[in-house]
Amino acid sequence: MALIRVTKEFNFEMAHALKNYDGPCKHIHGHSYKLFVTVIGQPNTDEGNPKLGMLIDFGDLKKLIKNAIVDVFDHAFVLNSTTDFECTGSVHEMFGNTIYVDYQPTCENLISDYAQRIQKIIPNIISLHSLRLYETETSYAEWFASDNM
Repeated sequence: MALIRVTKEFNFEMAHALKNYDGPCKHIHGHSYKLFVTVIGQPNTDEGNPKLGMLIDFGDLKKLIKNAIVDVFDHAFVLNSTTDFECTGSVHEMFGNTIYVDYQPTCENLISDYAQRIQKIIPNIISLHSLRLYETETSYAEWFASDNM
């Protein structure tokens, strides 16, 4: 049977600031992110299975990505953990969901982080093929499994 790729799109809002950056993105700002998740594998051929003909039920893929990425990063403020800015007390109350990561929270590094998170949770019968993360309407980063073997 042929290998098939299926893709699901996810949208979320997130703020970040880039430590020591030499442009306006050093300031706290936000984006409307679009994440495209593409998985690859062979569709189900079990005649008795309700998922016959599917690589993965889009609803199941939605639940997995929503739990691992969207629910974590949506309306979050993401900072490099080495940033000299601590969200404690009233500052944390002001910003709410603050996530410290061990990398500069650029589109490139975020997509690499997302790939690692997704690879840990998808069913063994499929593989993560690629991700595309739009930070703005015209700017995005891509991750391909074949480039990361």
